[in-house]
Amino acid sequence: MHTRLFQKGSLAAIALATITVAAWKAPERTVSAAPAIAGAPAVATAARSLTPVASYAPVVERVMPAVVTIRVEKRASAIPTAGQMPDDDLFRRFFGQGMPQMPRGRQPRGMERGLGSGVIVSEDGYILTNNHVVDSANEVKVELPDKRTFTAKVVGTDPASDLAVVKINASSLPTLTLGDSDSVKVGDVVLAVGNPLGVGETVTSGIISAKGRTTDVGDGSYQDFLQTDAPINHGNSGGALVSANGELIGINSQILTPSDGNIGLGFAIPSNMARNVMDQLIKNGTVHRAKLGVTVQGITADLASSLGLPSAKGALVSNVEDGSPAARAGITQGDVITEYNGKPVADSNQLRNDVSSTTPGSSVSLKVFRNGRTETMQAKLGELATKREKSDSSSEPRGEGRFGLGLQPLTPDLAEEAGVPRGTRGVIVVEVDPSGIAADSGMREGDVIEKVDGKAVTTVAEVKSALDRKDGKPSLLVVNRKGTDIFLTLRAE
Repeated sequence: MHTRLFQKGSLAAIALATITVAAWKAPERTVSAAPAIAGAPAVATAARSLTPVASYAPVVERVMPAVVTIRVEKRASAIPTAGQMPDDDLFRRFFGQGMPQMPRGRQPRGMERGLGSGVIVSEDGYILTNNHVVDSANEVKVELPDKRTFTAKVVGTDPASDLAVVKINASSLPTLTLGDSDSVKVGDVVLAVGNPLGVGETVTSGIISAKGRTTDVGDGSYQDFLQTDAPINHGNSGGALVSANGELIGINSQILTPSDGNIGLGFAIPSNMARNVMDQLIKNGTVHRAKLGVTVQGITADLASSLGLPSAKGALVSNVEDGSPAARAGITQGDVITEYNGKPVADSNQLRNDVSSTTPGSSVSLKVFRNGRTETMQAKLGELATKREKSDSSSEPRGEGRFGLGLQPLTPDLAEEAGVPRGTRGVIVVEVDPSGIAADSGMREGDVIEKVDGKAVTTVAEVKSALDRKDGKPSLLVVNRKGTDIFLTLRAE
């Protein structure tokens, strides 16, 4: 589960999987996620022309059998205590004010049970869902609308896009056809299908409110959400967002809300991104992404004016990695990439997604605006290392194993992935053992350790030395989490 909390009264983007913790013995509460049918083209035409449609029942009847309920069970981390902020507020926010008050101190472990949705994409049992639904699950059960239940195998997960594929041993299953999300227009009618709050298969309707949205929830590396006002709630994670002719155009993933409930701001991963990730997960069990080797940022009106750009479009290059494909192509700091492989670049997020969907090793053309002129360059893309590969390739020690932490010096690329401000200094957490001391203390992957006991740290060795206390007292850490400093403690056992 990925969650970002805001101050009271502000909006929070929330992943939609439902989580309960068996150790509390509390009632289940939510936490916060085909071939065209006869007559469907007429429905789609009516939807675009805003002519009232008598019923979407023919579409729903075809879609519903291919949307499943996913139930997972995983070992829970130590239950957050009243003294561990913001976790106590987080759980009270999601489970409600009736959540039992937990005594301070470390609590016994239990089992987390999660609920989400999924979409059958092949007759032999491949199912597309969200990564945050099945992440770290010990057991995954898939319940079909006809009430048959199967134990599923996780084929592969991709935290960067929040997508995952699971497989059940079945045949002749109903499926949904993946549509072309690029052709979807703002204002198109859509239907959201899933199992919200565990009440059972449910369908709601709305329109596409916007395209190309990003949020601050999850890994956040590759986001290009379709925004919809079709009501979606907790448990809808991994469910289907379908067009008026019954094609899958998105995988429901998140909501933006001040109240933990739907207010008409829902987000779905577009089908074209899902198709690319799904195909790679089924074929390889992992996702390979191309690398250009630049850090980019968006263009504001003031930046466009200062740079002499005709409009606030493109991706401004703020850093070029030494020896990278971009460096070899001649791209330098201050360049603005305005076109990628013949496609105009609207912003930095689009460029990041376009590069990631290109096959590593491909040669691409780039149009770059520099000093009032546009130049065309050629680059041969490399392959982006995964976080685990980056960690394994580090020449420094990976951190003190007794804490269950994998650490790596912070680089500009990792800082961007972690969502911390440029110029932040410290050591990034690249792995957290869910059964370790660090997980119990609230440490998360992507946290940047800036200080230990008041002393700044910039290398893994410095963190290890600072944590190697002999007096039995907990170490006080200043941690930057997505741009906000928080305090955590680690006590060696």
